[in-house]
Amino acid sequence: MDGINLFHQFVARHKPQLEAAAVPQHFWQSIYRKVTTETFDAGVVLQLMLIEYDEEDAEDTNVTDDEKECRPVFALSVAAEGGIRANDPNAVFLVDHAWTFRTNIARQQLEQYDHLLNRMCAITGVDLEDEQRVDKVLAKIWKYAQVYTLNSEQLSDEDRQPIWYIMDEVGSAVVHSDDPNFRMVPFLHLDSQVTYSLLFPIKDCEQGDQVCRDFVEYVAKDAEERKVLLLPWQFTDLTDESFVQCEPSVEYYTAGHIPETYPNEDNLCEPEIDRNEPLKVYAEYDIVRQHLTSPYFTLVDNSEDADVLWLTTHFKDFDELARTTPNKFVNQFPFEYVITIKDLLSITCRRAATEHHNKETLETYPKWLPTTYNLKTELLQFASYYQNRAAKGLDNHWIVKPWNLARALDTHISNSLSHIVRLPTTGPKIAQKYIEDPVLFYRDSLSAKVKFDVRYVVLLKSVKPLEAFVHRKFYLRFSNKPFSLDHFDDYEKHFTVMNYQDNAELHHVKCDDFLEMWQQQYPKHSWSEIEDRICSMLYEMLECATKSPAPCGIQPCSQSRALYAADIMLAWENKSSIMQPKLLEVNWTPDCKRACDYYPDFYNDIFKLLFLNEANDEVFKPLQKEY
Repeated sequence: MDGINLFHQFVARHKPQLEAAAVPQHFWQSIYRKVTTETFDAGVVLQLMLIEYDEEDAEDTNVTDDEKECRPVFALSVAAEGGIRANDPNAVFLVDHAWTFRTNIARQQLEQYDHLLNRMCAITGVDLEDEQRVDKVLAKIWKYAQVYTLNSEQLSDEDRQPIWYIMDEVGSAVVHSDDPNFRMVPFLHLDSQVTYSLLFPIKDCEQGDQVCRDFVEYVAKDAEERKVLLLPWQFTDLTDESFVQCEPSVEYYTAGHIPETYPNEDNLCEPEIDRNEPLKVYAEYDIVRQHLTSPYFTLVDNSEDADVLWLTTHFKDFDELARTTPNKFVNQFPFEYVITIKDLLSITCRRAATEHHNKETLETYPKWLPTTYNLKTELLQFASYYQNRAAKGLDNHWIVKPWNLARALDTHISNSLSHIVRLPTTGPKIAQKYIEDPVLFYRDSLSAKVKFDVRYVVLLKSVKPLEAFVHRKFYLRFSNKPFSLDHFDDYEKHFTVMNYQDNAELHHVKCDDFLEMWQQQYPKHSWSEIEDRICSMLYEMLECATKSPAPCGIQPCSQSRALYAADIMLAWENKSSIMQPKLLEVNWTPDCKRACDYYPDFYNDIFKLLFLNEANDEVFKPLQKEY
């Protein structure tokens, strides 16, 4: 095949990504030629320069440490005598990627490959002799790291996780400017499956001009979040900005959600059931089908024949359910996503507070909700809050989570603002204050104390009046390594969900065994009293969730019943001897296999409670505000 046809074939395969990245068409021929011949010729027309800051400048007290941290190590300038013209079809340059990584293995790669660590030290300006060079490189890379994701329906959630990369010395030397003269975009050569970056001018440049790009070109110049997103490269003091959070508009609750209906007051009648016949249950969850063995219920394969719909898919038309099948139950409430989606849960729970924060300690309210900011809509407030905490010398470790993923995917723990503000580029996230002083549990097999969390099964029977219960048998999850406030990329130290980790030990402790060990480890802290505080917290959460009209709150539906799982940690309150429960998240359709393995009547008891009004006091504890 001749060169022209090969070029046309290249364009046919790569046109979508070239157009999506807005790469001018007059560069495409050169891109084809340089990619296929692996030509890296930026050094012919561009010059790499080490920036030296003199000692007086380094000791200048008018320059803050934050400003010094933003300084570039290298610069890139135009070396060609005639400069570079933006319309020159050859003025596009391949930039190699020196390091491609996912964050969960970045430390391992740096520790394993000396040549990689040495190169990253050189690019980021870390002393090769520094004993803490791995930690320092990991702290500095967010000024240099770029990201892309692989999107394909054939890929698992794990394979679609963001891929970060550090460009070579040339690419890493391009500095930021609000008035850029170059652009740089990632480019995947589909034939070789190699990813490069493309560097090309958008203005005519003269010899000696510094090569610069806009690191947040996708954000308008006058957008308030722009100065936050630029913090890794351009420090701005944001402490005077307000960090107080307000409840968003109604549109925020409906954005991205399939519209829901809910019954009007005339259709809020309790389903009539015939206790002489078993209730027919249509269950999409196999665990229910395996463990619902009570003679009061029988399984059916058709949802139309069922008295009870136990679904793992979202149900939306509650109004039609009430009008057409008033005696059919469903295991969901209208607008329950206000507690099951992470960003909405924090907004919902803030309704319990009478003030936003303590002006001295900056502690936000309610105390049982870790301080949480939406990094899409509250980015400026978050950055201000972070900087205000830093000014007071307060702990600033945060856990950053996607709204819509489970199993800790794309989740990061960091005390670096430069790191945190880079993370929303990989999808919408919340930043939640990391519990830096958790109550720990001693594991004999490790001879050490580890993190743990508690999962309570919450059963919601009614919204108005509010009627809810917890299953008295809670579930425990443990970390596998001793806790310390470091190495936040060590999953088994800082996370407790081990079900989905290869080769990770899943440490099982039954509820009753835990209570015995708890009393030995914390004799001054009665679990009964802690549980009362947890239950009060859960009731308050549900109060907050049911007090607002649609779509901002859960709405009444007499045919609705629901099971949620609330994940909770205990924290030492302000270095005191008080254990404060902290609500981490609320899960919809949680995995209850372990519950059924431990307690074979788990679903029998729950279905009797929800659908037959048989409350077994030995199994369920009613939720109320105070005990």
